Amino acid sequence: MKSCLVFFIAVFLSALAQAQQTIPPPPVLAAKSWLLYDFTSNQILVSENSDERIEPASITKLMTAYLSFAALNQGRLSQEQTLIPSAEALRTQGEESRMFLVRNKPVTVEELLHGLIVQSGNDAARVLAEAISGSEEKFAELMNGEARRLGMKNTHFVNASGLPLAQHYSTAYDLNLLAAAIVRDFPEYYPLYSLREYQYNNIKQANRNRLLWIDPYVDGMKTGHTESAGFCLVSSARRDKRRLISVVLGAASDNLRTTESQKLLNYGFQYFETVRLYQKNQPVAGIRAWKGTENKVNIGFRDDLLLTIPTGQLTQIKVTMETRQPIIAPVDIGQKIGTLKLALGGKPYAEFPLVALEAVPLANIFSRGWDNLRLLFQ
Repeated sequence: MKSCLVFFIAVFLSALAQAQQTIPPPPVLAAKSWLLYDFTSNQILVSENSDERIEPASITKLMTAYLSFAALNQGRLSQEQTLIPSAEALRTQGEESRMFLVRNKPVTVEELLHGLIVQSGNDAARVLAEAISGSEEKFAELMNGEARRLGMKNTHFVNASGLPLAQHYSTAYDLNLLAAAIVRDFPEYYPLYSLREYQYNNIKQANRNRLLWIDPYVDGMKTGHTESAGFCLVSSARRDKRRLISVVLGAASDNLRTTESQKLLNYGFQYFETVRLYQKNQPVAGIRAWKGTENKVNIGFRDDLLLTIPTGQLTQIKVTMETRQPIIAPVDIGQKIGTLKLALGGKPYAEFPLVALEAVPLANIFSRGWDNLRLLFQ
């Protein structure tokens, strides 16, 4: 009886371990392109056609907001500052995407930001663009410069609102970079994206991001829609200390962009976990250094190394370390020394730069000469 019990316990534990190590494939989404990103560990978890150029529609306003936030922090705008909408701004296309600004009526920058983010106002986007750069054309140049700085290599903007034009395009990958930059660089303004509605000029409009009503963890970010772009949604959700960002582009309806985004977020939270592999400034290894005042340099990471992996598969991660040899002084703090490579299931999974955690100054001429001689025999 005892042996049978042991046998059944072993079978149960084996089945449990197998279940923990197996996750379903990512959901098949009804969209042209999509991506799921773990902001906490800076990892893309799953994607499809994420480098395919598409029309970003009103998701463009993420960049308009990003530059507006930057102008606020740099003192080039203030939230209390009032602006008079230009005739061009009042004539901006898009009847369903308007803040309904009024001719000759001053509007504050704070109101414009609410109109831009919550109401997706094309008129608000134009007024902010003109306030920052003098004209929408000049603002588009600023948008493209910022896109290059953020690494958005397949993006080109022509206007501040996302109205469709041939040379106005982006990708799911690039829009994810932009969304993550807003969360990272402007946490003080990010809560605007969680507002469900906003009233201006006695007209109350609801945020078009329906996930704000459906999922209590979702706190942003931006919808987009034109006939040519389809229905698009960049979503962000936080559970405990993890934040995920999903990008779904080219869905056939408002309902589909919502449900498909929810599928992605649920998949990421349910089947992946984020673990800390190494603490910041914790030595991972000590590497021989030559021609310096010290013969060893400790290497590791300047920030906590967080890794997102399929739930229950941490023990299956294989770690290898590659370093540049020989390490010759002087060595600066933060200087890249090598690479930590991770494999899962026999396939490359992620890699991270290993840096020097301390400086190694150049030694005197005698020590350097002795090390030169020793290096000949290495």
